[in-house]
Amino acid sequence: MMGWVADKVDRFRGRGAHAATVPPMDGTLRPNTRLEEAAVVARIAAPDNLVMFRGQVLFSSGCDIHRLDPATGAVTDWRRCAAEVTALAVQDDTLAIALADGSLVLVGDRDRSVTSPGPCVTAMAPGGAGRIVVCVGSSRNSAGEWKRDLLQAGATGSVWSLRVADGGTERLAQGLAWPCGAAMTSGRQLVVVEAWRHRVMQPGATPLFTDLPGYPGRLSPAPGGWWLTVFAPRNQLIELVLRERDYRERMMREVEPDHWIAPTLSPAVNFNEPMQGGAIRTHGIVKPWAPTRSYGLLVRLDGRFQPIASYHSRADGRFHGVTSALHLGDRVLVTSRGGNAVLALTEVQP
Repeated sequence: MMGWVADKVDRFRGRGAHAATVPPMDGTLRPNTRLEEAAVVARIAAPDNLVMFRGQVLFSSGCDIHRLDPATGAVTDWRRCAAEVTALAVQDDTLAIALADGSLVLVGDRDRSVTSPGPCVTAMAPGGAGRIVVCVGSSRNSAGEWKRDLLQAGATGSVWSLRVADGGTERLAQGLAWPCGAAMTSGRQLVVVEAWRHRVMQPGATPLFTDLPGYPGRLSPAPGGWWLTVFAPRNQLIELVLRERDYRERMMREVEPDHWIAPTLSPAVNFNEPMQGGAIRTHGIVKPWAPTRSYGLLVRLDGRFQPIASYHSRADGRFHGVTSALHLGDRVLVTSRGGNAVLALTEVQP
């Protein structure tokens, strides 16, 4: 009861969870140019979902899955799908492919279509013991409608366990605000990323990493820890809009989605851009510290899911919209969906 009253008071005074403020990028998350200076391995439209399958590096781009040679940067076609690929994951010798049309395909000794736990699969991860963890971002919106779900204050996401053997599913968590990343620890503990609540958490337990300055996405293993992608930044203008329901609803009715006051995966170049002028540019040049709706950020987490290093492409950078990472030996491959590039970081030790 007291928590409900405190929430009402915070809403009235604009503080706590209802404050239109954003935590600063400081300490371990202090901005740098490490991501901007990374080697470009391949140039391709909207790369995503890096995985290792049967000794090959695969990634998606729209409806296609490509094979990447990390040494040469050569990209070859591997598979053409019936709809856009929204998530990939490998468990044992099986590759799971989630598509935007709601279908889910398991590729192993033979291809099998299984029933997806939801039409909005945002991420998948190996779950061990012949299972795959599946994140369903929303029960109302598709994976491509993530901006709409954010502006609707969506919290209808769920996480499921999918049995590879027979396609059976079991719900592990529900009522989540756009879950779009997951991991199963060595101790068989499920960890989930909630983008709209800016946190990494264990269902039913105290959150592990909270109040991020951006919208976190997928988790992938790293030696002694994890990689966490952050696909877009938070800023005060968007935080203010998220607290104005009538304004949001009218904006979504009357304005094209590309021009909504919402995060993006790449810098806008249209004159209808909602953030422009002297706050963004000086003498036609974008300021690296300017408020921005897109950003590039990859965070190295330790075994307790605490940040120990970060890699940035700032407001004036080219490699925004970081959506997946794959650790390979002494480097890590990174997809910049907004920058249309696959990158390679070589200095990956904190």
